[in-house]
Amino acid sequence: MRLFIALDIDDAIRERIARFMDGVRGFARDARWVQPESLHVTLKFIGEQPEAAVDPIKLALGDIRAEATQVQFRGYGFFPTAKSPRVFWVGLESTPQLALLASAVDEKTASLGIQKEDRAFSPHLTLARGAGGSGSPRWRKGDGPNRVFAHLQGKLSALSQPEFGTMTTREFYLYQSRLSPKGSTYTEVAAFALQS
Repeated sequence: MRLFIALDIDDAIRERIARFMDGVRGFARDARWVQPESLHVTLKFIGEQPEAAVDPIKLALGDIRAEATQVQFRGYGFFPTAKSPRVFWVGLESTPQLALLASAVDEKTASLGIQKEDRAFSPHLTLARGAGGSGSPRWRKGDGPNRVFAHLQGKLSALSQPEFGTMTTREFYLYQSRLSPKGSTYTEVAAFALQS
């Protein structure tokens, strides 16, 4: 099973981001656009695990005591850099509790033998990936100017930074990801409450 841990986003914010995507999608037709219903804030990508690993992961995540936090969705950017764009994303700003939650998730899953993150937590919502390229935000050998996003970048430079709204996170989720030629589909495996 391909697993990851994430926050869901409020429907009103999802709808605003979906309208923004509809307005700019035509400027990067060769990009692979995420379906709005699949938008989420990844706390930790686990990857392939045997089905027997799910219950221990759920137990470990259930031990996390973290506070609910406000998250504001605004602006956009490109990974790994604007000059070598491979991923188009919406940014978020939050209280320190979000980074603390991501760190707690990383620690708990590491106790099960899942590799720890080797970079700082960088919360974002992926909107599109360059066609045929990796969706990883990290710099990769061969990264350079990418024509897939060139027209989009030109159009965005004339716009003000968009504001999509603010929400309070009250739980986080363990998801299963299934890959298909039409894109990934995500199924909620378990939910974990955050303290108010």
